[in-house]
Amino acid sequence: MTIGQIALTVRDLGRAVGFYRDVLGLKLLFEVPNMAFFDCAGIRLMLGLPQDGQKEFGSGSLIYFKVDNIEQEAERLKSLELNFEREPHFVARMPDHELWMAFFRDPDRNALALMCEKR
Repeated sequence: MTIGQIALTVRDLGRAVGFYRDVLGLKLLFEVPNMAFFDCAGIRLMLGLPQDGQKEFGSGSLIYFKVDNIEQEAERLKSLELNFEREPHFVARMPDHELWMAFFRDPDRNALALMCEKR
């Protein structure tokens, strides 16, 4: 079994599309009314407006974006005025790498992170 798609609820679809496309650099695949779909290295990310009666945002889920160089990617995102809640930092030493992470939020306060396996 593999993950085919991850969905996030957003308040303003246009603003969210701009963030995920222009700030995070994800490829926009297509848009339909009230939804936009991105390619994230073979996993589809769906951004959608709330469904009828849905009022809650930020499900408590977290999407981790794997990067090769966490410091370089963090600097690129900062240059686009993204603020980190936790800057890139060491998390754990594994047998063959160090795990590093950095945490931030999208415009709808969905929790996101960069993760890097430094060898």
